[in-house]
Amino acid sequence: MLFSPLKNIFIGLFHKSIVSFHNNYCVILKTQLGPTYGSPIKKMQVLPGFTDTESSASYLAYITNDKIGLQILPVDGNPHRSSALICHAEGVSSFTCSCDGKYIFTAGGEDCIVYLWETNLNALEAAATLGGKDLDPFYELINGGRDGELFRELEDYFYYCQIRCQGIDCMEPRQVSTTIPLSEVPFVMRALGFYPTEQEIDDMQNEVKFSEYVNTGKYVTEVDIGEFLKLFINHRPAFGISRYEVQKAFEFLGYDQENGEHLINRKELLQLLQSRGEHLTEEDLAEYFSTLLGLNPEGGRFEPGYCQPHVPSPHASTLSCTGSLSLLLFSPSFNICLSSCFFFSVVSFLFPIPSLPCRILILP
Repeated sequence: MLFSPLKNIFIGLFHKSIVSFHNNYCVILKTQLGPTYGSPIKKMQVLPGFTDTESSASYLAYITNDKIGLQILPVDGNPHRSSALICHAEGVSSFTCSCDGKYIFTAGGEDCIVYLWETNLNALEAAATLGGKDLDPFYELINGGRDGELFRELEDYFYYCQIRCQGIDCMEPRQVSTTIPLSEVPFVMRALGFYPTEQEIDDMQNEVKFSEYVNTGKYVTEVDIGEFLKLFINHRPAFGISRYEVQKAFEFLGYDQENGEHLINRKELLQLLQSRGEHLTEEDLAEYFSTLLGLNPEGGRFEPGYCQPHVPSPHASTLSCTGSLSLLLFSPSFNICLSSCFFFSVVSFLFPIPSLPCRILILP
């Protein structure tokens, strides 16, 4: 344990992200994509010879289930700033660094072997340089790269958000810019297929809002497309939600039929959605189920401030949604099976912060 004044606390999470906490205020500063080499980080340590504040760079050593790796600090989600190799075929249990940071000792598991590794930081820096500058490494992490369909959609969504913020019925010349308000970030995230929880949305917005506060004393209220791309890559699950995870959730929440199919009781599911995790209101449930069951194919609902004056009050559609929920609540027989498409989003509501083990590192 280090008792000198601390700046940040790093936590390696199960979904291959690294979260940086402010030591004094215990708030999340940044969430960055960590090394994605098979398994999450089991242990990490700053190389001792590069921890002084006057050094031009510092480095982080870490292990996964069977690999030893190095990461250039600060972590920013750039995959070229990290490297790893297999150190123990049967798995690595722990490691430590020499006092000068030039060597790393790794201990295996059942093989009872200890290896001594020499660090080559010049090779790591060269790989990071060859990986590209600015946003080039991040373009590689989205489907199709910079010229792909996903990035073109992102550009379109930025213009849509500007139209939305300036008013749909506005007849004045549009003021085109390269940024969107911070409040529009969740909508673009969902349009790209990433559905963060409310807590994750707050973390993303606070990360951007306070990013320049220490240097300028001002809040950041807008985000450009480059900053948004980094947010999207660093906050989304590295490999998405797998069908195996959904199946495990069904096994935990539901029961097995005689034919081996996993089911969740309708009443229990609705109770869980309204009482556990980031619980939903009855209005939210009515909206979501009416869209998923085809009763409101267009989905969504009117938002205050964006309704056109000649559009009638949305109470009728709200009543129909609530009615569909009543049918769902009181229908004689209705269970949720594994093939239900909406359960992929239900999992994130029930388990916004999974209680899985993580590793904590305190940085000097």
